[in-house]
Amino acid sequence: MLVLGLDTSCDDTAAGVVRDGREVLSNVIWSQHELHAAFQGVVPEIASRAHAERVGVIVRRAVAEAGVGLDDLGAVAVTTRPGLVGSLLVGVAFAKALALARGLPLLAVHHIEAHAIAARADHPDLEYPFVALVASGGHTALYACRGPREIVRLGQTHDDAAGECFDKVAVMLGLPQPGGPAVSRLAAEGRDGAVTFPRYRPGPDDPPFSYSGLKTAVLYYLKGVGGRRDGPNRADLPVSTADVAAAFERTAVDALVGPSLEAAAREGVRDLVVGGGVAANRVLRRVLAERAPAGLRVRFPRPALCADNGAMIAMRGAELFALGVTAPLDVDVDPYAVD
Repeated sequence: MLVLGLDTSCDDTAAGVVRDGREVLSNVIWSQHELHAAFQGVVPEIASRAHAERVGVIVRRAVAEAGVGLDDLGAVAVTTRPGLVGSLLVGVAFAKALALARGLPLLAVHHIEAHAIAARADHPDLEYPFVALVASGGHTALYACRGPREIVRLGQTHDDAAGECFDKVAVMLGLPQPGGPAVSRLAAEGRDGAVTFPRYRPGPDDPPFSYSGLKTAVLYYLKGVGGRRDGPNRADLPVSTADVAAAFERTAVDALVGPSLEAAAREGVRDLVVGGGVAANRVLRRVLAERAPAGLRVRFPRPALCADNGAMIAMRGAELFALGVTAPLDVDVDPYAVD
């Protein structure tokens, strides 16, 4: 069973082919970072136009790299929710046209659910149930993945997503986008403990994550109270920007680790899965491995499956197809969907 997965939820045009739900045959991603760099963030209109220009090329490349033809496909999966509405519409329109022209089933995939199961491609023994932390530029949430029909959100960020916070701190530090890798590279040169930033500590009834306070603390430390995110650093900054990056990264990671381990303990699972762009962060991988209790396995996907990608959409689509859950050709997008 070959499934083509297509993702245009934000600013990456991505397509991939997966066999039998787990074997990734291709995973092609075209990044738009250069198009948005001057704006220090994603411009929705630019993103959707770029998707329209590239989506056909990326799909053809994904099929070619998989070593198959369009006639070999068994279904087409596409992200329908959540994401930027214009970007989603481009991918969904293309997937509908391909499904109609080839007589293929259409599978409507929830983008975050796909991130939650992406690690299954690299861990053959990973089975339900498990807890998933999905941390990216647009989302930071915990999910109880009890089965392919039951992926339940346990809690999400109160405000900013973790990846969004990395991107904004990168701007403060004068680093290029995407901010996560740039901050991490600079942090590797910094000293542990040179700076201390406050970490959000949720109460029993609070959301598990919050990043607005950390973002503001870094802003005030670098620019002074009332400073602009893209303004100059204060003249009396007592440490290097690498020290600031290191302190920020460790604080951001610590804020993810505690609630994730607690959720895994509450659910009584033996696997904690991490997905989304922040899952590629080296400090997060190390700290989770160090702090995981005996009996809990922490599973990460390969870096190429952490970013938005088509292979994970195909994987989730294959699960839906096995359950008999297909989408009509008039399926619509839902940019604000969380559950």
